[in-house]
Amino acid sequence: MNNEHRDRSIAVSIWLMAILVIAPLFWLLSDVVQHGIGQINWQFLTTAPRNAGRDGGLAPILVSTSLIVLVCLGVSLPLGIGTAILLAEFSPQSNSWENLWGRLVRLSLDVLAGVPSIAFGLFGNAFFSKTLGLGFSILSGGLTLACMVLPILIRSTQEGLRSVPEDYRRSAAALGLSRPSVLWTLLLPAASHAIVVGILLGLGRAIAETAALIFTSGYVDRMPTSLLDSGRSLSVHIYDLAMNISGGEPKAYATALVLVISLVTINGVVSWLGAWFRHDF
Repeated sequence: MNNEHRDRSIAVSIWLMAILVIAPLFWLLSDVVQHGIGQINWQFLTTAPRNAGRDGGLAPILVSTSLIVLVCLGVSLPLGIGTAILLAEFSPQSNSWENLWGRLVRLSLDVLAGVPSIAFGLFGNAFFSKTLGLGFSILSGGLTLACMVLPILIRSTQEGLRSVPEDYRRSAAALGLSRPSVLWTLLLPAASHAIVVGILLGLGRAIAETAALIFTSGYVDRMPTSLLDSGRSLSVHIYDLAMNISGGEPKAYATALVLVISLVTINGVVSWLGAWFRHDF
């Protein structure tokens, strides 16, 4: 009986902790849906904001956000996966002087993962906007977000590659497969779950980022014509409506709901692509 009571107590404690974790999420989602669903319609998604955002829609904001995320992914994915492959497959874990470069890279990633987003924003403004002359632009914002996403993506992919059993590599070597073939057809599909997790975490941070984009991509809410134009992201638009615009709360809730729907949709698409990549190879 004592063991039975103990097991029940542990089970109840686990369920309570799970409920405590999930409850704030459901409360947040219900609040956003309740206040924002009435504002969303086709006109809201296809027209430009008017009257400082109190009227009109989100079309330029959606385009700017999409371009910023595409720049971020276009830079961070090849760099992140390539660096993770280098650290996991070509850089040993020993403390020898030969592995000094790998140790420095790992230390740098750990430091970057803990840097506040506002610091990334100041760096992006100083380096991309001013030093490189990109100004307040979608390109500056996307490159800044890529710097933020890289530590998450690299670490996740690296751990995924290291979790692949060593027997896979030995079997491939015994069959005479080249190292690039082993990476593409064996290791990357086996580690695809970790890559997907890294992409999702990185995307979640990138799309919802505000502080870094205020200093790099700017506030302009008109339709961008190139990557060098300034563009306002969804998160910056929510901040501006909620904090700076009197009477902007309804549109802020509607924009937040669009942001949540976008995150859920992107998560589903990326998860599906990861599953397809894993099973296709």
